[in-house]
Amino acid sequence: MTKVSPEFVEEPQMQIVRSVSRDVSLSNNQFPTYKLGPNFEVLQDTKEDNKGPPLKEVVEEETDRLTEQHNRLSVRDLASKFDKNLSAAAKLSNEAKIREAPSLEGHVLLKKLRDSLEFLKGRLTGLNKEDIEKAISLVEALAVKLTQNEGELIQEKFEVKKLVNFLKQASEDAKRLVNQERSFACAEIESARSVVQRIGEALDEEERNSPTSAKQEVEGLLEEVQEARRIKLLHQPSKVMDMEHELRALRIQIREKSTVSFKLQKELTMSRRAGQNKSEFYELSGSEMLGSIIRIQSCSDEAIDVSKCSIQWYRLSSECSRREPIVGADKFVYAPEPIDVGRLLEADIVSNGQKVSLTITAPINPASGLGSYVETLFRKSNIEFSVVIAQMNGRNYSSRSAHCFHVGKTKLKLGKGWITKARDSYSKSMQLCGFRGGGNSAAKSLFWLPRKGHSFVLVFESEKERNGALMAARKYAMDCNVILAGPDDDALL
Repeated sequence: MTKVSPEFVEEPQMQIVRSVSRDVSLSNNQFPTYKLGPNFEVLQDTKEDNKGPPLKEVVEEETDRLTEQHNRLSVRDLASKFDKNLSAAAKLSNEAKIREAPSLEGHVLLKKLRDSLEFLKGRLTGLNKEDIEKAISLVEALAVKLTQNEGELIQEKFEVKKLVNFLKQASEDAKRLVNQERSFACAEIESARSVVQRIGEALDEEERNSPTSAKQEVEGLLEEVQEARRIKLLHQPSKVMDMEHELRALRIQIREKSTVSFKLQKELTMSRRAGQNKSEFYELSGSEMLGSIIRIQSCSDEAIDVSKCSIQWYRLSSECSRREPIVGADKFVYAPEPIDVGRLLEADIVSNGQKVSLTITAPINPASGLGSYVETLFRKSNIEFSVVIAQMNGRNYSSRSAHCFHVGKTKLKLGKGWITKARDSYSKSMQLCGFRGGGNSAAKSLFWLPRKGHSFVLVFESEKERNGALMAARKYAMDCNVILAGPDDDALL
């Protein structure tokens, strides 16, 4: 018994170990190394695997990479990638099937090994029996570990199948998109070809139908070019400048001749009147223009001094059919105002019971540049003039300080700094006209009656400012439905 038992025990153990180490191998063709930990826990010695990462990590990395590149790959690239990944997934699936067979054989071998150990346990005693029990516990632990590996293998197999299905569907979608895009491109190409063909046919037909019209158009263009060249040669800069100089010289000559003609007409009219009435002792001097002063002066030593005569000025229409007396104009000096433009002026001189009438030779002409000056005034927000008060309420004003005369859209104002001399809105009782009391500054003076019993004589810095103030004030008064003029001048406006 003592000799047979060791041989009986050792031989089955070697056979069993050899068969298990050969069949249970999953990846390395060798049985893994295990050891017992505390509380009989089976632990496996882990070693580095130099054959690459496990299948699960490969699948996850491939899925992430495909997801990242999905949005930036073209349809054709996606199709090729899906085909490659599909083949890789099929290969992985085949490897999983191959690994499934050794797993099933491992369970069978472990069961046979456990049965053999149980059989030996019943026959052995002592230390050998304890070794057999340890071997049985190790086999059971190996069976549990094998079951865990099978679970992981089943999970990997499921993920591989899922990936394969996903890649198949994606490959089919990519192929469908490629076919659809190819059909669209072919349709567009055919459409473009048909359009080009139709355009070519239309051009050929047009060339066949209208060869003469094209030639006529070319000939017309050539004629236009030749005409443009001829005009360019005719209108050279030097010739244009010569023509401008000639026109300027002609204008100067015409202006000079018109001035001479006007003077001759005036002298002729005066000589005719002198011939008709040789007994006249007075004459009118001054230019018939707005801004000038017309004076009555004696032309004979026998004439009485003009300052001692009774004088009255009148306005005449251009036909001399009616004359209107100018109220207040009873001096030997009179300065025309804007209301006199286009009219003749006449003065009656009474001395020693004799009456003499003098008339200017031509109607009053507007001053040059006055219209543009008034337009400039209207563009301003405030129209103000610097004036000096010559008279106030019919009496000479002692102070010669400058005041501000404001022409507003609704009122007139006269003041100095914070002090206001007069401020009144446009009304029917207000009067505004040129000063008719004579003097050397009559052409720069105006008369203003804001209200009854309150009047001013204002002297401006120039004749243009005085006439511009009159025209601006009358325009604003007209906008307020008020006629602004001198005494008894309403009918003229």
